Amino acid sequence: MRSTTRMSTVMLAAGLGLALFAGGAAAETKPAKELFGAAKLPSQSAAAPIGSYAKGCMAGAIALPTDGPTWQAMRLSRNRRWGNPELIALLERFSLDAAALGWGSGILVGDISQPRGGPMLFGHASHQIGLDADVWFTPKPATPLSPQQREDMPFTSMLDKSKFLTVDSRRWTDTHARVVMQAASYPQVERVFVNPAIKKKLCETWRGDRTNLGKVRPIYGHDEHFHIRIGCPAGASNCKPQARVGEGDGCDKSLAWWFTEEPWAKPKKDPNAKPVKPRQVMLSDLPKACAAVLAAPAAAGSEATMAYSEPAAVAAPVQNIEAIIQQAPKPLPELGPTPLPRPFD
Repeated sequence: MRSTTRMSTVMLAAGLGLALFAGGAAAETKPAKELFGAAKLPSQSAAAPIGSYAKGCMAGAIALPTDGPTWQAMRLSRNRRWGNPELIALLERFSLDAAALGWGSGILVGDISQPRGGPMLFGHASHQIGLDADVWFTPKPATPLSPQQREDMPFTSMLDKSKFLTVDSRRWTDTHARVVMQAASYPQVERVFVNPAIKKKLCETWRGDRTNLGKVRPIYGHDEHFHIRIGCPAGASNCKPQARVGEGDGCDKSLAWWFTEEPWAKPKKDPNAKPVKPRQVMLSDLPKACAAVLAAPAAAGSEATMAYSEPAAVAAPVQNIEAIIQQAPKPLPELGPTPLPRPFD
C-alpha cells in the first residue's frame, strides 16, 4: 500500500511539472469546471482522492458499470459514473442489500463524479473527489431501462408540494426508510444527505436501531434522491476529511432549525452595493496535484470500468450507450423544488 502511494505521488508530481510547463497558462484562461468537464476518461494512475469533497479532484477513478443485476446507472450523457474504487464497491454491495429489503430489483444510481473529479459544469458543489454518490428515490424496475429511458425518466419527489416541508405519505413507505438507514449502516459511510422533511419523518417513525440515524443529515433539496458520502480511504494522505458527525440521532434543535424561517429567508442585499460578478473557480484554486491529474495520460475505457460479468438479458446495447454518452448532457439540476437560498452539499 505504501509503495503504491509513493509511486502515485511521484507520478502526480511529474505530471504537475508537465502541466505547469506545457499547459499551465492555457489552463488559467478557462474555469476549472470546463477543464474537468471536458475530460472523458480518468487518469492512468493509482486511485487517489485529492483535496476536499467540494474543492478537489481524483486520480485513478473507475466507473460503475452501466448495468448490473441490482443496479443501473442513470443520465449516461453526463458521464458522471466515476468514483474511487471503495465507493464503487460499496454501491454494488448496497444495491444487493437494497434489493433484499424489497427495493424493486435494486437501485438507480445518479451522479457520482466526473472521470477526473473536479468542479462540474452544473448541478453540484461537491462530488469532486469520487467519494459521493446519488441514489434515486425510485427503485430499479424489473425490466431494465434503455439508455434513452435513463435520460428521460423524471425524478419523483418524496414531498407533498401542497404543504411546507412535508413528506408525501402516498409515496413514502417503510421500505424507503429501511433503504436510507441501510445506506447509513456501513462503517465507511459518514453521511447520507436527505431533505429536512425526510429526516424529520425518520426521526418520528423509525423504530429500529437508531445508532446510525445521526449520519442521516438534513440539507436543501434531496427530496428526489439521497446522497451517500464515504470517508477518506485509508492511506489517502491528500484527501481532506470532514469533521465527524456529532453524537446523537440528530433529531434535536439542529433539525428544528430547518423548520423555521431562517434557512429559507432570502439573503438581505445592500441596495447601495455595486453588482459583483461571481468569480469562477480556476485550476489554481484547487490542490496543486489536480493539474497533474488533468495532464496525466488517460486510462483505457475498458480498464477503467470495474470488472463485472453482466448477464446478456441485463446488458444494454453498447452502441446505444456510447451514443447517449456522446450527447450533450441535459442540465437537470441536482437540487429539488424547495427554496434554495444557500445550498451546500
